[in-house]
Amino acid sequence: MGHSNNVNEVELMLAVDQKIKKVRTRSLDLSFNELLDMFENGELKIDPDYQRLFRWTEGAQSRFIESLILEMPVPPIFVIELDEGIYELIDGLQRISSYMHFRGKHPMRKNPDGTFHFLELVDCDIVEELNGLTYNDLPKPLEIKLKRNFIRVEVLRKESDKRLRYYMFKRLNTGGETLSPQEIRNCTIRLLSDDFNKFIIELSKNPDFKTCIANLSDEKWEQKGDQELVLRFFAFKNAREAYRHDVGDFLTEYMEQVSDPEQPVILDYDKERECFEKTFEILAKTLGEQVFSATNAQGRLVSKFLVYHFEAFTLGIQPVLDRLDPDDSDCIDKLKKVFIDIKNDPEFRQITTGGGKNYPNPLNQRIEFVTKKVREVI
Repeated sequence: MGHSNNVNEVELMLAVDQKIKKVRTRSLDLSFNELLDMFENGELKIDPDYQRLFRWTEGAQSRFIESLILEMPVPPIFVIELDEGIYELIDGLQRISSYMHFRGKHPMRKNPDGTFHFLELVDCDIVEELNGLTYNDLPKPLEIKLKRNFIRVEVLRKESDKRLRYYMFKRLNTGGETLSPQEIRNCTIRLLSDDFNKFIIELSKNPDFKTCIANLSDEKWEQKGDQELVLRFFAFKNAREAYRHDVGDFLTEYMEQVSDPEQPVILDYDKERECFEKTFEILAKTLGEQVFSATNAQGRLVSKFLVYHFEAFTLGIQPVLDRLDPDDSDCIDKLKKVFIDIKNDPEFRQITTGGGKNYPNPLNQRIEFVTKKVREVI
């Protein structure tokens, strides 16, 4: 059966071969003890933000250690070569961190007095006799067995094409608990360029912004939801016409476009920072931490973060931002009143509640609704 799309097979094979040549890899078999030594000597880099994503339960960590003691096969880890003999961990955090924790050498696992915390094995279900033991309790033969246990390390060489390197690791998320989309973006985007990612992280610490999103859930904070909101602001502000439906893909694609070293979407970082800071200073001075909340049947603000309100108000004031003065109390008072009127408006409630609102048309409607109402009073 022939190809219906008339793809030239020779050209296709050549295209595949060209890409393969741009990905330079090699495999190493290293013991866990060697990997720990490499980390302590600065030869294996684990980004501090990446380390904070270590979420395996102590039971999951314990069962991994049990697997190593029993010489069971474990999946490979993936690293990129930063320099000759210097690697950065990209995939395999849970496995490496579990070993470091058991050895009492995990930098994020310390006791209140500053000493390292040793993992005590729990929930081992094959050799239950391991439960309750720490590394220092192991008989010498098991200690040596654990140190010498090997794992396959897949190395992407520094000569590899940067963009292919990025797309390869973007598809890796094999460890334990699934990371949030923003956590994956943070870990992988630096393979293209880290400038925009650092910019997002910097702005997520802005005091006015933090005031405005104070009602974000603990789970969202834990999953870098604050940073994703900064990304969401810039993506919709600068590239809304490209949005179709899947917000996650849209945000990732915008971040890639800005970070692509070969064809970057050029941002004026100073101008974008100024816009962001003014936007959230104004919003913080109007309704503060309730600026992205709805009102109840009595017209009173309810302390709950709503992403549709975030989109509507942050983007809705952009067309008139130049006319808004955060130091003009009369201007702020007018905005405060009109924001509450907007939230109480039945039409606005209809386009910001319920399902089916995550599409371009409802998005544009709620943004334009705010713009129109603000223009009437400013």
